[in-house]
Amino acid sequence: MTIGGVGAVTGYGWGREALWGGLLSGKPAASVRHGYGPHRDQDAWVAQIPEVGECAEAGGELAAPRGESRYGRAAHESVREAILDARSRGWRPGRRVGLLHAIVLGDVANWRDFYLLDGGNRRSRGYLPLLPSTPISVVLQEFGFHGPTMNVSAACSSANVAMITARLWLDAGVADDVICVASDLSATPDMVEHFVNMGAAVTDAEPLDACRPFQEGSRGFSMGEGSVAFVLSRAVERPYASVLGGAMTNDGFHVVSVEPSHEHIFDCVRLGLDDAGVVPEQVRYFNAHGTGTKQCDDAERDVLGRMFDDRPRISSVKPLVGHCQGAAAAVEVAASALAYDRGVVASAPIVARAHPGLLDGTAAFDGGVTVKLSLGMGGNNSVVVLGPP
Repeated sequence: MTIGGVGAVTGYGWGREALWGGLLSGKPAASVRHGYGPHRDQDAWVAQIPEVGECAEAGGELAAPRGESRYGRAAHESVREAILDARSRGWRPGRRVGLLHAIVLGDVANWRDFYLLDGGNRRSRGYLPLLPSTPISVVLQEFGFHGPTMNVSAACSSANVAMITARLWLDAGVADDVICVASDLSATPDMVEHFVNMGAAVTDAEPLDACRPFQEGSRGFSMGEGSVAFVLSRAVERPYASVLGGAMTNDGFHVVSVEPSHEHIFDCVRLGLDDAGVVPEQVRYFNAHGTGTKQCDDAERDVLGRMFDDRPRISSVKPLVGHCQGAAAAVEVAASALAYDRGVVASAPIVARAHPGLLDGTAAFDGGVTVKLSLGMGGNNSVVVLGPP
């Protein structure tokens, strides 16, 4: 299975090129938002997707308003961009094009307004966009696709899980091609407050000061938003990258904390490598989950040391784009897919003493195998193994 098209909406703006340009700049997408701090009267650093029209200078092609919510527009436009991109790269859709939507909380801001502003009273036209089935239906109607559709939810591991599910569909002949979209626009004041109170998110400092995965002085992650889509197919003339394999496990330990032995994460990586037909010595790049929290840093350092003998080069983009929750892995897979295509790997700049394998900003990409690890709340572990197209 290959990645044949990429579409993205992130804190850097609307469009794949806005994301790529932002990552290469080495400057975080977050800005100061008033009233987003843990006590609601404080300022906070958040990488929120801008409203349509705010980011013309970012270089991305902006979406036209469609009467949808910001969530619906972001999901729709990321899919639309991925499909148009894939067609420009020689993709011709098969008879059964399926769609997988990686979704965790859904249209958080719109649901909040539905209850708190509208008292639960709306006409159907205003209510239907709240439902997870609506963005999927809008896409299928626009492009005339009739394959299987499904929502996938596995916390912050959801995008990896959706890609693995897409590969299972293709292998089983359930679909000829699969559109995979992961969307999360939950960086609202109430959600930010809870992640700060759990000790995971940091809002009172610039992202590069707060979020330092694999570096000294890291306090956690900055909240981000994103909607990223891929066309996954075996029939693309000029794909970005190959999806060689993947795997999923669960710690079965705690609703938030990582199981301290990390054995189930190791098992997930082993299964993913076996599925891809790859041995650890072949892995050149490790695309980190990289939240900057202590337990995540400890787990990933353990994986790198014990499974890979600290050989791979480590890339981490969460300090730049923010932790996009259910869409995080999709943002990071997009960065790797673009690296294969453009010969440059994006990573955040190093600002403190760091793991020797961590890339210091952008670097030339040497190709080879990339392992993308994602760890989600509730013990959700997943890995996707990528290779050259």
